[in-house]
Parts: sequence; C-alpha cells; structure tokens
Amino acid sequence: MPQSDPLPQPTIWLLLGDKRGDNGQVETIGAALESELGWHCEHKHVQVREPFLFGKPRVAPTLYHIDLENSDPLQAPWPDVIITIGRSPANVALWIKEQSAGCTCLILVGKPSGYMDRFDLVITSAETLPAPYPNVLRIRLPLMRIDQPAIDQAKQAWQQRFAELPRPLVAIMVGGPTNPFVFNHSVTDRLVEEADRIIAEGGTPYFTNSRRTPSIITDQLKRRLTSQSIFYDWNDTSADNPYRGLLALADRFVVTGDSISMMVEVIHLKKPLQILPLPTGLLGGLDQRRRSLARWLYQPGKNRIGSRLRIGLARLVFRSYLIRHTRHYPGFHQMLVDLQLASWLGDAVKMPGGQLPNDIPDVLSHIQAVVGA
Repeated sequence: MPQSDPLPQPTIWLLLGDKRGDNGQVETIGAALESELGWHCEHKHVQVREPFLFGKPRVAPTLYHIDLENSDPLQAPWPDVIITIGRSPANVALWIKEQSAGCTCLILVGKPSGYMDRFDLVITSAETLPAPYPNVLRIRLPLMRIDQPAIDQAKQAWQQRFAELPRPLVAIMVGGPTNPFVFNHSVTDRLVEEADRIIAEGGTPYFTNSRRTPSIITDQLKRRLTSQSIFYDWNDTSADNPYRGLLALADRFVVTGDSISMMVEVIHLKKPLQILPLPTGLLGGLDQRRRSLARWLYQPGKNRIGSRLRIGLARLVFRSYLIRHTRHYPGFHQMLVDLQLASWLGDAVKMPGGQLPNDIPDVLSHIQAVVGA
C-alpha cells in the first residue's frame, strides 16, 4: 500500500445489521484499519424490526424499520466515518449523515439500492455491476473472513461422526432461486447424477440445503437420493447443522451458482470447488441478457475516447432507470475459474492452483483518500 502522511484519527462507526455474513465484510475492513493504520473503530449494532428481517424497507434516510430499543444508541456526537453494508443499515447511515449536516463520510460495502451519490465510497465485488462513477471501488472477492477457531472446533466435534463415511466426502451445498435463475427439475437431475457418480467412485455425497431452498426441491432430492447419500435439511431443528464440520473435513465441494458466500468460504479454505451453473426461465433468460449488457456497459474504462463515450452512456442509462445496479453471477463464476480457484461441475476435479486475490490494500488506500478529502 502506498505510504502517505498519517491522517488524524477519525471517529469511525462500523454500522452492523442482522446478517452475519454482511457484518463480516465490514468487520474485515475495520480490523484492517486498526491493524494497518491504527484507526480505532466502534461497533454499532442496529436491530431491524421483525417485518424487515426478510422484507426490504424503502430506501431513504430513515429509522422507521429499526427497533431502537434493542439497538445501540444513535446519537451525537456523530462520527467522522461510517462503514456499513446492506439496505437496512445503509438507511440508518443516510439518516446519520443528514443529522450531521452532511459531515459524516459514508462508506458502503456491496450493491447500493439507492442514493448512490450520497455515499463517499462504494466498495463492490465482482458479482455486482454498479454504474461507473468515481465513488465506486471495484474489488474481486467479497471481503469475507473465515472463522478459523469455529471451524477448528467443528472439526473436533464432527471428526468422529464422519470417520466411518466412505471417502471422498463431498459436500454438496444447495442454495435457492435468485433472479434471473430458477431451481427446476434440471437442477435436481444434475445433483442426483453427481451423487450417483460419487457413490459409484466409492465416496459419500453429503447434501446441505439452506433457508432459500424451495421445499419442492428438498422433497425431490430426499425422494430420489439413495440411502448412501446423506441429506441435512436446514428446516430440521432437531438435527445438528454439519455446515462448519463439512468446511473443516470434506474433501471437495459442489456449490449451486447462487451461493456466492459459500463459494468464497470454500476457496479461502483452499479446497476443490465445483460450481453448478443454474438455468433461467423464459423471463429469466431475457433478464440475463440485460445483465450481460450491463456487464459490458458498466465496466470500468481507460482514458480513451471509446471508454469515455461508453461511460457517459452508462451514466445516462443509469440515471434514466433503464438499467440500475444489478448482479452478474456467471461473470463471478468465470472469474473464479480463470483464477484457478474453481471448476465447473462435470469437468475434472482440481485442487485450487491460483492465488487468492487480496484487495485490502486497495480498500485501505481508497478509504484514506476519502477521509483525507
């Protein structure tokens, strides 16, 4: 990271919501600010009201969606900097910026849902397609951390349970539909075929689903898988969740294409990862073409006339609401394959051969520049 004159210690709030994975990205930045720059960060947790735990509040500088009694105090003196992620905490950050008369610098991790010009810095990873504005920093991987002590603990807890299972032990992690992708019979067919192939090779397919997995997909898998497959149902509260045990002890992983966070955890553990791309329906296919157009239109540009014209068009399209911020999952998958961190399901299983990208120095440099400004 380039050396620069030290800045005065700013007051920094890490504004955290109810999603652990999201919070982890903000905490990763906070830990780097403290270890690399010596900037202390104060954690502020906001509790989202029950109707908005799964639903989305409107995008605005507001607190109407927050349970203030069960949140950390939000009062002056207001911080110099807020780092946050997600729609609900971002609304709170926008509200605080208004209370501070615009003096609080806002840094948002992830895809902005609105009010993009009020954030001083937007940090997005490769699956997100923000419009190309000067306040956007594009990085490659989400800034997730591996909770190594928790994985080590899970290894001790699950080692004996997995000891008798035929190897290789293959964790097959099933997510759920997300636009523009669908979960249909073709997905279950591929998963069942893969389970049968693993069993024929003498191994054990170990399935886990998630809260987003449609019940019809779960039921189909349970009905079609043989007794040599193991299936953990996230909805079964009577069973222990093997997720971290599998992260610690599985020999390789198959992950459905919607589950970015699962992929990132696996590649951080440097274990073989295969990605199952998901199909699109008719409308989803049209939507995917829109996203592919956005991927070309919203890519960063160089200081050339062609790039400047494209960026000007991209900003016009964005302001006209023709194409807003979106995600392009196939582009993220291809990046992992190109970096030799993953392969496609159906291709040969490979140990990861690429180097994990480290975007933290670039993130800290941009934060210093924003705060210094």
